[in-house]
Order: sequence, then C-alpha cells, then structure tokens
Amino acid sequence: MSIRLSDIVKVRTRHPEAIAEAAARRVRRPLIGDSGRLMIVAADHPARGALAIGDHDLAMANRTELLERLCLALSRPGVDGVLATADILDDLLLLGALDHKVVIGSMNRGGLAGAVFEMDDRFTGPRAEDIHRLGFDAGKLLLRIDYEDPGSLTTLLSTARTIDAMAAHRLPVFVEPFISRRVDGKVRNDLSAAAVTKSIAIASGLAGTSAYTWLKVPVTEDPDEMASVMEASTLPAVLLGGEVGRDQDEIYEKWRKALRLPTVQGLVVGRSLLYPADGDVAGAVDTAVGLL
Repeated sequence: MSIRLSDIVKVRTRHPEAIAEAAARRVRRPLIGDSGRLMIVAADHPARGALAIGDHDLAMANRTELLERLCLALSRPGVDGVLATADILDDLLLLGALDHKVVIGSMNRGGLAGAVFEMDDRFTGPRAEDIHRLGFDAGKLLLRIDYEDPGSLTTLLSTARTIDAMAAHRLPVFVEPFISRRVDGKVRNDLSAAAVTKSIAIASGLAGTSAYTWLKVPVTEDPDEMASVMEASTLPAVLLGGEVGRDQDEIYEKWRKALRLPTVQGLVVGRSLLYPADGDVAGAVDTAVGLL
C-alpha cells in the first residue's frame, strides 16, 4: 500500500519496517523491456553534495519538490526507471512509485563535490548485498580517474571489487568512467574523444568478469567522434545527461545521433529532465523518450 507524500515522515518515524515491506511487494520487470531501450531518470546528485542547477546553488535541496518531480517523470510513458541513493529510493518505495520500474542503486557517493578527497570516491551508498536483498535491479558507480591524484587508485580498486560483488549476485552494474583533472581546484571531466575512449577502455577491463558490466558514458565534445569512441568496447552502454545546458535542443540532437550507435542502449538523465529551464518536467521527459 502506497502512502501520501505528506505522510512519509510519520511512517519513517513510527514504522520504518514499511520500507522493506514495500520493497518485498514491489512488482518487478526485466531490465530491458519490450522497446529494447532504456530510459532512466537519475537523482543521485544530492548525496554527493551536488545540489546546484545552473546558477541556483541549492536547487535540488527541497526533498519534497524533488520527489514530486521524480514521481511525475516516472509516470510518463516510456520511462523505464530511476537511479538514486537509498534515501530517495526508500521514499519512492513508500510512495508506490517503483512498481514495474527498473530500480538502480547509486553505490559510491563518498567523493563529495569540492572536497580535497573528491577523487577517493568511497562506496558509501547501497552495497551489492543491499541491492540484492531489496530486490533492486542494478547498481551504478562513478569512476573518475585523475592521473595526478592517488585517490583515484583507491576508487579504481574499490570499483573492481564492487563489480565482482555485483556479478556474484548476477546483478548489472553501470560504470560511469571519466578521465578527470583539477582546474583551479575544481574537478573537471575531460570530454575529448581521446579521454573518453581511454576511460571506456579502462572501465571495461576491471574485475574478474565483465558479464554484468554496462557503461554510462558522456557524449564527447565533438558528437561526430562518438562512433569511433564507442568502438573501444563491446559492453552495452547508456548515455548520461550531464549538466543542464542553455541550449537544450542542441543537447537533444547530440543524444539523438549517439543513440544510433550499436552499443548504445538508452539514456540516463537527471537534472536536465527534472529541472528543465522552462519548468516543464513532463515535456522534457517526453522529448527525451522520443529520442529513443
């Protein structure tokens, strides 16, 4: 039985077991549905302290508003599921919003945005055993590699062992790799074709098996180079949405071109759809679904 948004705190206070009960009742579905494509809405940014949308530093700080936007996005035709941290997935379970949806747990959020330890991205989110226990469908992890920061080696090793743990449960894991560097103290991801190709090659070779590994990749600075970039691996991949852009139509066109490539199976998009510049969440989601 689902509850109202206004009752979440009451249920969490008086009956915390309701979350596990809701997970046990959840109606599951295959990772890939009839369309053969994936459209996932992402909402795992807050747990890394990344709350900004454009110039608004705390745009994602209102949890009730975020949940309302998520529920609206999940209700739109063609949306397959959600990627989020445990707190948000728990709320969505209580709201009854995850039936017949793909549920992906965001596993490492320890590399807080702006922290000196940002590249030592510890696995502070759901573990493989948590995802398995709750009947979720997959996990996702962020792998940023800075050749000048030793914290990246810790993340690299932890990533490999986490892929092993997910494979032991026969659970897919979406690896989001970047070659990164600090510019004026801020971590920047290199979206050149050479850097994205290198990150894909590194991520594909991690762990004892790649049988359950997917890639979550950005569109390169020059979208015409994506075809050669995606030849670096035979692993299935989804495109990530990235920052909210001023010219959303241009972003949609980049996604459209990349979605034609043989290894690209869908989209995982967060802020661009949940907080579009015009405020029309349903319209932004429907446009993204149309690209598939």
